[in-house]
Amino acid sequence: MKYDKIAHYRLFNNVNVYYELHYYDPKKPTIVFVHGFLSSSFSFRRLIPLLKEHFSIVTVDLPPFGRSEKSLTFCYSYENLAKIVIELIDYLQLKHVILSGHSMGGQICLNVVKLKPEYVSKLVLLCSSAYLGRSHYGLIMSSYVPFFYLWIKTWLSRKGVEGNLQNVVFNHQLIDQEMIEGYTAPFLDDRIFMSLAKMIRDREGDLSPSDLRHIKHPSLLIWGEEDRVVPVHLGKRLYKDLPKATFISLKETGHLLPEESPDCVQSHMLDFLYS
Repeated sequence: MKYDKIAHYRLFNNVNVYYELHYYDPKKPTIVFVHGFLSSSFSFRRLIPLLKEHFSIVTVDLPPFGRSEKSLTFCYSYENLAKIVIELIDYLQLKHVILSGHSMGGQICLNVVKLKPEYVSKLVLLCSSAYLGRSHYGLIMSSYVPFFYLWIKTWLSRKGVEGNLQNVVFNHQLIDQEMIEGYTAPFLDDRIFMSLAKMIRDREGDLSPSDLRHIKHPSLLIWGEEDRVVPVHLGKRLYKDLPKATFISLKETGHLLPEESPDCVQSHMLDFLYS
């Protein structure tokens, strides 16, 4: 049976996780989308409808983001977040999924492939995080200070959601009220800032070049040439370290690819996935 969209909550890796099934049809290949830092499944809303004729689509809100649990006991390492995606794939009984991640979500996808290479057929990385080490020791130690989460809240609030969106979107005219409200909603709960303080301690850093060179999956890398968060030179470096990678850059495009250039992303994805 086909569904336009079904929303679910389920315990994966001992944390309550929100995920969505879009146009789900077991007869079609499945794309699993993984969002970036400070984001959620919301960020793929413009891209998903463009792919519905060809694929079943699953999106997941990685804790503590979106509608997933803002746990204060979960270990927010990339490996642990990747295990959530793995358990979701297991639960849905998906085979040979196409795994696509934006920003931090790209790094989670790479961790999934490292842990369970047989689960994934191809990778699509959109301005993926790469080569980022652990947080500075001083910041990690500061995160243990009571009420440190209030500093995080203040730091993120300096420019407001609209100001932060202007940093990740090249064409500021794309920033409308729907986008502002969609990216604001998860941050109305102070527990997310407490969880982010824990994430500073738990995050182990991105995969090493050696790890990347062992990933043999066909990989499509799409980058915005005006990306100020993960600059395009990092995408070109990642392209060199992934043995079976294809690299594409989009002019006049920033970091938030699924929002800014969904038509271009869809076109390149289809060319890659059906080649």
